Amino acid sequence: MHIDWPSFTPLHALLGGLLIGLAAALFLLGNGRIAGIAGILASPWRALRQRGWAGFSGAAERSRLMFLAGLLLAPWAWRLFAPWPGLTVDVGPLGLVLAGLLVGVGVRMGNGCTSGHGVCGLSRLSLRSLANVLVFMAAGFATVWLMRHGLA
Repeated sequence: MHIDWPSFTPLHALLGGLLIGLAAALFLLGNGRIAGIAGILASPWRALRQRGWAGFSGAAERSRLMFLAGLLLAPWAWRLFAPWPGLTVDVGPLGLVLAGLLVGVGVRMGNGCTSGHGVCGLSRLSLRSLANVLVFMAAGFATVWLMRHGLA
């Protein structure tokens, strides 16, 4: 993986972080719910599994489905104004599938995802979220160190 450091702009990173925080705060104020992706995805999925397609009415899950639609459509909206950012994947399909499965297991074990714990949990001073974020970060640091030293 290569990071294009000369293209990094702290102002854009700050503005992006502020927009994420604002969106999470607005979601909490407007819906009374945390903007963690795992929970937002789990609720409609659970309702669909329980009722099936015939009994599923998206009305109860409307705000969550709209949130998920926004996540899926945002990159395409970006494309209207700017080219796709450069991306290089140094792992094959098997590695990507394995990584996705490990993330899914971690989300279940940690009772939430990085967005829920890192953005929403820490802002609420949740000790469980702090513990999860420390583990996420330590695992990330260890993975990068192992990958860069040819041990993984």
